Amino acid sequence: MEHLRYPVGRFDPSIQIPHGGRAALIDVIEQFPAQLRAAVAPLGDAQLDTPYREGGWTVRQVVHHVPDSHLNAYTRFKLALTEDAPQIKPYEEARWAELPDSRTAVENSLVLLEALHRRWVYLLRHMTEADYDRTLFHPEWGQLTLGDVLRQYEWHCRHHLAHVQLVAGTVPLESSR
Repeated sequence: MEHLRYPVGRFDPSIQIPHGGRAALIDVIEQFPAQLRAAVAPLGDAQLDTPYREGGWTVRQVVHHVPDSHLNAYTRFKLALTEDAPQIKPYEEARWAELPDSRTAVENSLVLLEALHRRWVYLLRHMTEADYDRTLFHPEWGQLTLGDVLRQYEWHCRHHLAHVQLVAGTVPLESSR
């Protein structure tokens, strides 16, 4: 069950970004909307309404969750860039996934994700080293640098893309462990 819940592995906050590796993380975030769109394109409603694991979200809920999450991430970056160590507010993502808009067609969320990532990637590519050292405080995770947050959301992209690909059958289970 662990390989279905975390097909790319759990996020490891102890892993440091190698020198020059930040650009590769941003590349993943930049490419993610197109990859997600491609992964869901061949899926019909039955597959979109299929959970990626027993007790997990449906593909449709995952697709709607991603822009919800990344809107929060983008806002967190902007808060940390304009305020001194802001405390950010977590949200009940599982409850958001149950709201009526998480049962609609995925197209609006894909379009939202594409536009959001264009702005977010532009911001990420124009941040300085000092900007990535700026911090925010998350009530559950403690103090994080924006470099830490970047790593977390790069993982988040790969994590949820793999969930969709598992349902689509485009990632063999043995290669997702």
